[in-house]
Amino acid sequence: MNTARLARPERPRQAISSPSSDEPVSPDYPVRAMAATLDSLVDEIERSYTETQERMSDPAVYNDRREAAEVGRRLKELETTYRLVQEWRAARDDLAAARSDADLRELVPELEERAAQLEEELRLAMIPSDPADRKDVILEVRQGVGGDEAALWAGDLYRMLTRYAERRGFRVEELEASPNDGGGFKEVTFAVKGDGAYSVFKWEGGTHRVQRVPETESAGRIHTSTATVAVMPEAEEVEVQIDPNDLKIDVYRSTGPGGQSVNTTDSAVRITHLPTGVVVSMQDEKSQLQNKEKAMRVLRARLYERELERQRAELDATRRSQIGGGGRAEKIRTYNFPENRLTDHRIKLTVHQLDRILQGELDEFTEALTTEDRRQALGE
Repeated sequence: MNTARLARPERPRQAISSPSSDEPVSPDYPVRAMAATLDSLVDEIERSYTETQERMSDPAVYNDRREAAEVGRRLKELETTYRLVQEWRAARDDLAAARSDADLRELVPELEERAAQLEEELRLAMIPSDPADRKDVILEVRQGVGGDEAALWAGDLYRMLTRYAERRGFRVEELEASPNDGGGFKEVTFAVKGDGAYSVFKWEGGTHRVQRVPETESAGRIHTSTATVAVMPEAEEVEVQIDPNDLKIDVYRSTGPGGQSVNTTDSAVRITHLPTGVVVSMQDEKSQLQNKEKAMRVLRARLYERELERQRAELDATRRSQIGGGGRAEKIRTYNFPENRLTDHRIKLTVHQLDRILQGELDEFTEALTTEDRRQALGE
């Protein structure tokens, strides 16, 4: 059966090799076999940083805008870990000096704590990053169980996520929206653009549960409703090559709110990827071509995410089962309005500042989830 040909995303390597002089330097630092020492790892980091700096000054690289941008990005990624290495080496030297000097011996406990803290930060920094982390991201928010209240909740989630994107300096682009009569959304699809957008929003994938008193509830009873968020790195055409023969494209008249030309012309587009059964519909634009282009973007993202999920399942099923894979069926958070509380069930983190969080202040959860994911990668 023909399927979209997906350029396989780079898999995290399981050991640091010693590349030849003409081999591109990787910005990733996987943890070596258990027998390897931290000293050998930091030696590798320093060597990689030095080689990448040298490549930046190579005229052949400098004159190639594309390669220069790639090497520059690698150098930027290396800098944080390289600085940690320098701090860790200095802390170890200070500790050794204090241990050998009677006048400084009282500083030993403080310096031991500092060296241990830097070593922990260094080990976490050496965990290989997800190859998709640097990409733009496409999010799909859908109402779950709870009728009109679930649609209202989907709208609240959409606004929370877009506010968070704006706080982080990302750009938001709405792709498709299906509002309901009550002011909520049956579904809304939008893109978040900016370096590292996927690394921030990948933790939002899953089922978001809300507990609150709906405006229409006269008796004041608390209702429980849900909305789901799907998070997909946006794929380039070179990463997902789709055979046009695998597509069934239908055009039809747009429905719902819109301008005169939106509702009176066959501008809406539905694309079905026959091998996988993935269906994407777009109708927000007046132009059939614009709707098709948006639909293809979402289709590529969905197919790319399917392949990433398959590869991740092969690589680290155990770790992903512990922190959760962002699947839509997983209840990842509960938003309790009466208690002004948000609980993330993956890391058992509870914060009683729900009003602030709904304004897009999600950094505390993003950082905690990222740290926990890295700790699990270290086998802690």
